[in-house]
Amino acid sequence: MNNVIEIKHLSKSFGAHQVLKDIDFSVRAGEVVCIIGSSGSGKSTLLRCINLLEKPSGGQIIYRGQDILTNPSNVYALRAKLGMVFQQFNLFNNYDVLGNCVVGQMKVLRRSREEAEEMALKYLRLVGMEQFIHARPRQLSGGQKQRVAIARALAMEPDVMLFDEPTSALDPEMVGEVLKVMATLAASGMTMLIVTHEMAFAREVAHRVVFMDQGVIAEEGPPEQIFINPQQERTRQFLQRTQRRQ
Repeated sequence: MNNVIEIKHLSKSFGAHQVLKDIDFSVRAGEVVCIIGSSGSGKSTLLRCINLLEKPSGGQIIYRGQDILTNPSNVYALRAKLGMVFQQFNLFNNYDVLGNCVVGQMKVLRRSREEAEEMALKYLRLVGMEQFIHARPRQLSGGQKQRVAIARALAMEPDVMLFDEPTSALDPEMVGEVLKVMATLAASGMTMLIVTHEMAFAREVAHRVVFMDQGVIAEEGPPEQIFINPQQERTRQFLQRTQRRQ
């Protein structure tokens, strides 16, 4: 399988605080990679660097053979290819559900309204939100907002989907509906990079799990290795802590 994204020696500092230290890893086409680790380990910063929402301090991010840090031709076009779903949904409150899923397509991809609405409806149907097309974000539950956010990202027809702890702002009973949509996407062969604290989901859906600790990749491997037979002591300790909480 071809690498869609390659990260080489990536670092990121905020002032004197180094958040990412010499990160190396890749994501292959059709692969689902889950990134796990404690709060503050650098997981979300890594995702934001890949999407150029944060500017890395050093290293390379190679997308489809091009280093996007030395050649950031069109950031908006790049973000359309690397669709991102955030913790806090980031929906536009002044648009209804359909408008949220149409505006980016028209502005960035220059699609006609008719084409953009057709694409939006296709993905709103996929996430089970087509009956809410005229609702405003304030009228939706957290789980519904997140499903709209996923449809909005998918309507741009991205090459890769990046998820930054997409269930962390949800009430427990709404988590399942979002994870179900993500599992469906994974089963369809979508390339996905997911920062998550949902260990059962990572174990079930990921092809590979990356454990981050204090700004470095401490361990990575298939889910059965990471969860059943971790090689690193700090991976073991992290998993014991999370299992106790769950």
